[in-house]
Amino acid sequence: MEDTEEWQAPKEEGEDEEDGEMDESASLSGYKTVKDAILFAIEVNRSMLKPPPPSNSKNADHDAPISAALKCAYQLMQQRIISNPKDMMGILLFGTEKTQFQGEEEGRGGGLTYPHCYLLVDLDVPSAADVKALKSVIEDEGEFRSSCTPSKEPVSMANVLFCANQIFTTKAPNFVSRRLFIVTDEDDPHARDRGLRSAATVRAKDLYDLGVTLDLFPISRQDHEFDRSKFYEDIIYSYTPADPNAPAALVAADKPHKSGDGISLLNGLLSSVNSRSFTRSAIFANMTFELGPECKLSVKGFVMLKRQEPARSCFVYLKGEKAEIAKGVTTKLADDAARPVEQSDVKKAYKFGGEQVVFTPEEITALRFFGDPIIRIIGFKPMSMLPIWASLKQSTFIYPSEEEYMGSTRVFSALQQKLLQDGKMGVAWFIARKNAAPVIAAIIPGPEQLGEHGEQTMPPGMWIVPLPYADDIRQNPDTTLVRSPDSLVNRMRVIVQQLQLPKAQYQPERYPNPALQWHYRILQAMALDEDLPDKPDDKTIPKYRQISKRVGQYMAEWEADLDEAYNSWSQEQRSKSSVVKRVGAGSMEVVTKRVKPNSGAASGGSAEQVSDAEMRKLFETQSIAKLTVPALKAWLESHQQSMSGKKSDLIERIEQWFERKH
Repeated sequence: MEDTEEWQAPKEEGEDEEDGEMDESASLSGYKTVKDAILFAIEVNRSMLKPPPPSNSKNADHDAPISAALKCAYQLMQQRIISNPKDMMGILLFGTEKTQFQGEEEGRGGGLTYPHCYLLVDLDVPSAADVKALKSVIEDEGEFRSSCTPSKEPVSMANVLFCANQIFTTKAPNFVSRRLFIVTDEDDPHARDRGLRSAATVRAKDLYDLGVTLDLFPISRQDHEFDRSKFYEDIIYSYTPADPNAPAALVAADKPHKSGDGISLLNGLLSSVNSRSFTRSAIFANMTFELGPECKLSVKGFVMLKRQEPARSCFVYLKGEKAEIAKGVTTKLADDAARPVEQSDVKKAYKFGGEQVVFTPEEITALRFFGDPIIRIIGFKPMSMLPIWASLKQSTFIYPSEEEYMGSTRVFSALQQKLLQDGKMGVAWFIARKNAAPVIAAIIPGPEQLGEHGEQTMPPGMWIVPLPYADDIRQNPDTTLVRSPDSLVNRMRVIVQQLQLPKAQYQPERYPNPALQWHYRILQAMALDEDLPDKPDDKTIPKYRQISKRVGQYMAEWEADLDEAYNSWSQEQRSKSSVVKRVGAGSMEVVTKRVKPNSGAASGGSAEQVSDAEMRKLFETQSIAKLTVPALKAWLESHQQSMSGKKSDLIERIEQWFERKH
């Protein structure tokens, strides 16, 4: 039976399509797809429009806070339009003289619902036209002034939050993740009006009840430090649990970004927004974490690190009324008659001993079932016992959940902190999902990590690291160890110390994937009718001048020592090329080194004994047939194997011997 593929237009939404059996090694990305909707709410006032003071510093800001915020949203939209094509983004300006909501400007269509709220980009999947329009607002001074003229009257935060509520309700009602990013430098918008403060608090509570998360990106002025306690602590709910023993928040509060202080406001905003722009979608939720027979927690699992690749290309059918995406369909055909075979007539089979062993779907399910999904602690070991090579698959980050077992956060935190203090790890029996193969895994505690601007780059929690079984370990290759002299090692130690990375650690956020970024940059330029770039911006290229300046002299000295050490080692190897054999008392005889079997024995020479290492090399290169029959028999005799049969039988017997040793 064979598979053939054909292309057809995609089915309409709602049509049933038979799903194939999910392979056990299916990607983690298939567990749960989370669509994200992000709405920027950027305040427009005189201080946000005020440019920073002039400065000769290279790191000084040159953008007004509102320009930096719009550029931040623009860059995020550029990323999302390609890397997350199903996500939504929108930009709401509040405090503007103009009012516009979902295409309706002030004075049109009846009463004014949201005064001084200007929906610059409606919440939707970003298109090339949206990116162009936003870029025009940023670069064209006339359009910028038209959209970002501040109002003479104060804006009500209750109206702003209610406007955001309506946008999320109408545009993204079924999205799992909905977030409102508030960018402002006003820390107390309703200092003298308790009624407006109370109304804003109620509207914020409505958003949270709707499932919308509010994130604040504060900006400090030159003469005033942003104080979130004046107003926004009642609006932006804290993530930190009330339990003092619970781990730190998944997302720490952002430090206020200050304009004109020598640290780029745009870079600070980008760093903070990027740390929150990607949702942490759970690959499993409410899994049982069993510490003992009567001690169980519930945890969620997350993929924190995932290799990013360009979105798959697609085939487009252009002969219809409009362009349609073609969809691949697989058809199974019988070998004998080339006729289509229905899915119900097909069963799964495995080869064993040259025969096909057939299984029913029920038998396959029973064969794969080792129990319900669970993480079961079976012991604890020092972290020093975990070798660096022992990780087989991608690690999974786990964090407590209170939905299944109350008190999980407190117990989880106690275990995580204790493992960190004592340098221990847990050893667990781990079944990731139904019908998944169980693995032995290390449970490794992880501390919280913060970036340069105080944003969280890695939350506190624990990691599940799958460990290998005995079946997964392969035999070490045959290698010859050549040790370097101490002088070479000492000189190289100095070079390594001089070339350490900043902060003596690898920081992946500093090094974008050049191939991926080049792919996106070309797509962006073609989609937005921009000029094609000349070359990619590759930050992984070594800085050769700096390297030469720091270690050039050390490298020259090390190279001279290397030449000297190599010459000495070569001379020593040549002196060992002949073997001295003692014949009798006081007499010595020099004999030449034995000829390799692939040159002597293969050409019909003597039946000299072939070593195991030489025979293994011939086996790995499938060259055993080059040996003569006497040489094959001599090797089999030395390993107590049968020497009867033809040459093909002898070769097969030797191959079976090595296969058993693997």
